[in-house]
Amino acid sequence: MADGTHDRRNDLKITFESVPELYQQARPEYPGALFDELISAAHLRPGASLLEVGAATGKATIPLAERGFAITCIEIGANLAAAARRSLAAYPLVRVMNVAFEDWRPAEDERYDLVFAATAWHWIDPAVGYRRAWEALRPGGHLAFWTASHVIPEDGDPFFREIQEVYDEIGEGLPQGWVALRPGELPDNRAEIEATGLFSVDVIRHFDWSLSYTAEQYIQLLDTFSGHIDMAQWQRDRLYGEIRRRLAARADGRLLRHWGAVLRVAKRIDGVY
Repeated sequence: MADGTHDRRNDLKITFESVPELYQQARPEYPGALFDELISAAHLRPGASLLEVGAATGKATIPLAERGFAITCIEIGANLAAAARRSLAAYPLVRVMNVAFEDWRPAEDERYDLVFAATAWHWIDPAVGYRRAWEALRPGGHLAFWTASHVIPEDGDPFFREIQEVYDEIGEGLPQGWVALRPGELPDNRAEIEATGLFSVDVIRHFDWSLSYTAEQYIQLLDTFSGHIDMAQWQRDRLYGEIRRRLAARADGRLLRHWGAVLRVAKRIDGVY
């Protein structure tokens, strides 16, 4: 990986530091069925020890903490880590550590049944992340990760196609060759996982859901995305003004956004050094 790409990843992954409370409020909840599948696929029993990479404010932590798992949360952002501690204060088996996963090391006698990341694994350099996860797991342990992504079904809301002209106008258009992915078409990363030689893929499962947003709710969501946080103020003013104007022209004043996530659960290959 080129140094410039690495630096850009580091710059963007800490942009969420400016919006910790908004992140917790505006980001979507993950489907309950996803957690059920995760627990089954990773063979987790009550009291199992979990390590979360990039916990942010605890969106994915709470559903697992509620099920009685002991969770160590790794979060690089100090403000996000503080917000996670507030969100997770009711769960005594959860601890939050403010450190980059790439720099973190478990104690000599500390190993985990599951290492997982929710909408965070893509921020980790794969040349480092898979090895760190393998080292943190006990024999027979699992790695799991998923990301909440925008998917657009064939009969999806035309708003997203129409608003692209405004993104183009402000210099934030889609890259050449970009294709909208439909539900069930998100990449599964199987080849990347297995190429490490550290994990074998046990389960890959797609989850799809949709949420309705008012203009203000949708703008709050956009304000938690690194690309929008990184925009100049004039760009956000122009874009958000058009979102408000266009949705105000609709009878219900709302848009429908479809979400997709691919749960990948991979077992640690023991005996690898």
